[in-house]
Amino acid sequence: MMIQAMFFLFILTGGGTTNPDFHDSQDSNIVSSWTTDFSSGDSGMFEPDYPELGMAPLPPEAIDPIQIRPEYFHRIHETAQDVKVDASYECSYQSVLNMLHFKGNNDKYITSRPVLDYRHLTWIFIEMRIYAILDVREADQMFVSYIWVYLRWDNEHIHWDPDQFCGQDHILIPTKNLWMPDLTIEEMTEQDKASPSPNLNIGYHGWVEFRNDQVVVSTCKMEVYRFPFDIQSCKISFKSIMHSDNELRLFYHTNDSELTEQSRQTIQTQYEWIFLNMTVHEKTVNHFGFNQTVIVYTITMKRRSVLYIANFLLPVLFFLCLDFASFLLSDTGGEKVGFKITVLLAVTVMQLILNDILPPSSDKIPLIAIYCIGIFTLMMLSLLETILVMYLIGKDQKSTDKTEENQKMNENPEDKRSPLVGCFTGIKKLIHSASVKDTAKEDQSFPKEGGSSPHTEVSLVMEKAYEELGEMRKSKSLFSSSTEDEKPGYWTRVAEKINKVFTIFYIIAVILFLSVLFTVWNIDGI
Repeated sequence: MMIQAMFFLFILTGGGTTNPDFHDSQDSNIVSSWTTDFSSGDSGMFEPDYPELGMAPLPPEAIDPIQIRPEYFHRIHETAQDVKVDASYECSYQSVLNMLHFKGNNDKYITSRPVLDYRHLTWIFIEMRIYAILDVREADQMFVSYIWVYLRWDNEHIHWDPDQFCGQDHILIPTKNLWMPDLTIEEMTEQDKASPSPNLNIGYHGWVEFRNDQVVVSTCKMEVYRFPFDIQSCKISFKSIMHSDNELRLFYHTNDSELTEQSRQTIQTQYEWIFLNMTVHEKTVNHFGFNQTVIVYTITMKRRSVLYIANFLLPVLFFLCLDFASFLLSDTGGEKVGFKITVLLAVTVMQLILNDILPPSSDKIPLIAIYCIGIFTLMMLSLLETILVMYLIGKDQKSTDKTEENQKMNENPEDKRSPLVGCFTGIKKLIHSASVKDTAKEDQSFPKEGGSSPHTEVSLVMEKAYEELGEMRKSKSLFSSSTEDEKPGYWTRVAEKINKVFTIFYIIAVILFLSVLFTVWNIDGI
């Protein structure tokens, strides 16, 4: 009797039947039958009752190892009832680890996929929850999120009877001591600086659970056409690095509405975004010559546009109103042009700020850029119209000054003579005085009759030239008066008409532009 009890104790504490690699002929038949049925895809012969350790059951193709090895657990349970052991020892975690021959350097648990037959497919259940939207960098097209990832898979080397160990149905072991799937995120550009979760949760039936939180910096193609009323969708895709879908396959919880509701309950902060929904789908990709299963989570979010409206759209619109108010200023001074140039430069500064926000690789020009360019164009046309009006008014002012000058010359011809006429007049006076003196001397010393002095002849010639110059000056004034048909104030009246027409055009253009732009902006809903 003592020998039998020692033999059963040997079996419980590490004998041949507790070694997962040891199987009798009946166990071998069970494993072989499972492999054949799984490979053929007929899983209807098993109806497992899955333990509620995870968030979702396995797909029909993945068979619970409890259902594969039922007779094994039945024999252990019957043997344990016949053997009395120390309860304090059997209730410790170490007793389970000793039964599993679990050591940190055990290659069976670390080096390869945890399957008894390499033809077995390792199913990995994955679920992701988003806890925070930390940042969205439009210029760099980067999405920064804080997520929790839940993984669960079957390790066929692990199994024990909880009744044998005081009801222990799970234990925690370090992650470095057990095989883990080599999953990665396709879009991730930076590794998380925080250390991963240090422990794995192992169930008595072989399920292994892993929970980990991490900050993911991933790429996300931004559609900023309707910025700041845009809706963005960023993806986080999980796949294996080395295993093909013939060795390792991912599956997920398919209820998108439930997944969205759970994410709304768990999300803590959303930065400047409003979380809308999260969907998940599966796809198969062929990278480097073999197919792989990829689980893609799509996070859809809407931007909070209130701050952009208050800090950007309204100030630019206010600058447009100021430009419109500048039509009330006088066109005769230079203050109007200076005011318009100042407002135009303010819009230019707003465009520079916008250039730092939007990504340069956008396929289409964003509507907010069209908004700034359109307002800038209208304000520039307003400035050009003001310059034209001031030019016409200045031209009319010159014409008025010239007319007043001519009138003064006609009223006081002696005061407004040309230099040449004045020169001839001075010469005429000098010659005339000289001729009078010479004539008086000649009359006193040499009285002659019928004689003429040379000075008298020069004086006559100069008088004749002076008369001809007078004739030329009169003809010039008549010619200039005939060529200027415009009445005083003609260009001023033209400038006033241009100003009125442009004001009407400006108002209509602003209304149409803003109406069309905000209608297009409102297509997806503001």
